[in-house]
Amino acid sequence: MMNVNSILLARDFSPVSNQAFRYTLDLAQRTGATLHVLYAQVLHEDPTQPGEEIRPAGDINEIRRHLSLHANGDKIDRSVFDVEIEEAVVRDVAAAPAILNYASEHDIDIIGLGTHGRRGLRRFLLGSVAEEVVRRADRPVLTVRGEEDTSSDEDFQAAERILVPIDFSEPSREALRHALALADLYDATVDVLHVVEQKLHPAFYVGGVTDIRDIDPQIEEKVEDRMQAFIDETVDLPTGDSGGPAAEAVSAPVKASVTPHVIIGTVDTEIPSFIEDHDIDLVAMATKGQTGLDRILLGSVAEKIVRLSPCPVLTVKASGRTLLSGPSE
Repeated sequence: MMNVNSILLARDFSPVSNQAFRYTLDLAQRTGATLHVLYAQVLHEDPTQPGEEIRPAGDINEIRRHLSLHANGDKIDRSVFDVEIEEAVVRDVAAAPAILNYASEHDIDIIGLGTHGRRGLRRFLLGSVAEEVVRRADRPVLTVRGEEDTSSDEDFQAAERILVPIDFSEPSREALRHALALADLYDATVDVLHVVEQKLHPAFYVGGVTDIRDIDPQIEEKVEDRMQAFIDETVDLPTGDSGGPAAEAVSAPVKASVTPHVIIGTVDTEIPSFIEDHDIDLVAMATKGQTGLDRILLGSVAEKIVRLSPCPVLTVKASGRTLLSGPSE
């Protein structure tokens, strides 16, 4: 069961953050959470004029109207107008610290923001606020990718199919728990994906063998069995069995349809391809939150998916806050 009391939307008034506004407002409506709309006023870079009033949620009624119509066709769903909105403008040296500090000070459960999906040298030089927030946040982050020229209301799609990439670790189990709870919230299905790395490096150490299937031709069947056991354990795991932040996780019956998938290939390419090929609406995945040299050398699969995924991505920190509650709460 989802237990979300407060959601933070970091907004910069771009079409990308406007799209994130729709997703976070929809989530707030479904969970009954308060939506905090934050504008991070970066020192020496603020585009507003002196004395100009900043209203982070200034066009909220128009967005509410769109969501109320989007949900039920011609029938207006008035519940979106009941979502409590709080506006804030915070000045800081950079956007990411402003977002993270506000989330900590106001006990935010989940942070939402848009990401421009930059690649190559421009991303390396300019960095990404979304990636920094994903890396440093101690609570779940929902990123919504978009482009500067995409502002159509028709782009919004409530989740009907959720993807969870797993590596059989406890953090990925926690991501699966969140996906199952979200699936109940959205009445969605869940696809669980494990990518078996095809290439072995360096080939010298394995006698010239470069493909995992050359070592074990039955690798896919074995992984499928292990994945089904992992899913069954996660669905049936009682509250408190996993320890840590996940100890208060949901143990209520899971309603969602769950489908396992095993692919041999490369994680960086197979996950984005799966998202495109299977019309995934939302990705839920774990992130270890690496920093410093480890992140530079190894990279982060979660950060790459945040950058490449055409649909929203919910990242869950292994040691961070959970959005799940026990059945008694």
